Amino acid sequence: MLPLLVRFVLGPLVRALYRPQVEGVENIPEDGPVLLAANHRAALDTGVITFTTPRQVRFLGKAEYFTGKGIKGRFTAKSLDALGYIPVERGNAQAGLAALEAGRKVLTDGGVFAIYPEGTRSLDGRLHRGHTGVAALALSTGAKVVPVALFGTEGIQPNGARIPRLAKIKVRFGEPLDFARYEGQDSSSAIRRSVTDEIMYAILELSGQEYVDTYHKRPDEKAS
Repeated sequence: MLPLLVRFVLGPLVRALYRPQVEGVENIPEDGPVLLAANHRAALDTGVITFTTPRQVRFLGKAEYFTGKGIKGRFTAKSLDALGYIPVERGNAQAGLAALEAGRKVLTDGGVFAIYPEGTRSLDGRLHRGHTGVAALALSTGAKVVPVALFGTEGIQPNGARIPRLAKIKVRFGEPLDFARYEGQDSSSAIRRSVTDEIMYAILELSGQEYVDTYHKRPDEKAS
């Protein structure tokens, strides 16, 4: 019931309220595995992608969000599932492998999986170097990669704001990228790096952001 409410009730309400400008939605293949690779501006980017993409999209979500107690905890877990979240532990190498496997399963089943190659949201507005997990998924599943650029989403819930605000937002979907030419070479780190860089360049072309060829530190990481 909740997935239907999200798709046919909540989705239209959100779109009517925020009136997002959506470009290139026709670039999303109507069937088959699709990997959406997006820049990351704000915590609510996932919701924006969910409500502007015609197909159901799956994302990774922190496992602790799904383990709440009581009625509230169960409702939260079901709501997140309806929004497309997949619970995954974070913080260690095994968690990273589990995350990739969760995405791979969605894609091998012919679904749509979204990923933020930067690994965390950009705190300075620039586009940072992508992690190669996006390439590993694309190469191992044969999924088409659709680059996505988000604009203005950081204005929906600025730092310190508890309640989402109205903001002018835009989502731009690029033409799908096909990496079939690298079939069978997903174990090559050089190929994964090359594919990742190609995906990041496509996002850069869509977003117009300044590019930084270094990984973005997570907000909770201390500077070394």
